[in-house]
Amino acid sequence: MAEKPVDGKKQGKEINKSQEIRNLATALKTKGEKPRPVTIIAALKKQGIVVSSPQVSMVLKRMGFKPRKRRKATNYVAAAAAANKSTKLKTRSKISVEDLVAAKKAVGRLGGLDRALAAIEALRQFET
Repeated sequence: MAEKPVDGKKQGKEINKSQEIRNLATALKTKGEKPRPVTIIAALKKQGIVVSSPQVSMVLKRMGFKPRKRRKATNYVAAAAAANKSTKLKTRSKISVEDLVAAKKAVGRLGGLDRALAAIEALRQFET
């Protein structure tokens, strides 16, 4: 039966929580398991030792164990919309100054902006 958790004492003796964490972490490592704060806290609680997650994390960090990298939460719909928006901006920004000068000359030859837009719309209908 597991002992009742007592903060800082085990059967009336003072214990070094950090040393207990180190001992358990090395035991887990020799078994081939990765020492994680959750597993260490649960194992020490069974022994009657109460430790916090930050305390375990700091001891593991000092021992050289690196924290696990977290995956970024990605909203795929927002990411796709942002990519689509940036693509549209890139195609719009590819118009050079020379293109604008040529468009102005074409608008002048067609007799104004309204007629040039009408011609472009007629071309668009032929393409589809």
